[in-house]
Amino acid sequence: MAKKLKPTVNKLKPLRTHQHVFMLNDDENRALNRYITKYKVKNKSRFIRETLMISILRKFDEDHPTLFD
Repeated sequence: MAKKLKPTVNKLKPLRTHQHVFMLNDDENRALNRYITKYKVKNKSRFIRETLMISILRKFDEDHPTLFD
């Protein structure tokens, strides 16, 4: 008799587990919403996350240590 296989449960850890909350003033919020509307951004969270990380990584790249600092 063939052995019955148990169904496997995919227990993958979510990619993003750390939450950060920030606040915008009225002008900043209007500017963000205007940009999102004008350029038809479909995922606001992804847009903010990618924009922030691009800025951070660019700054790290500019500030990397050099041999003659």
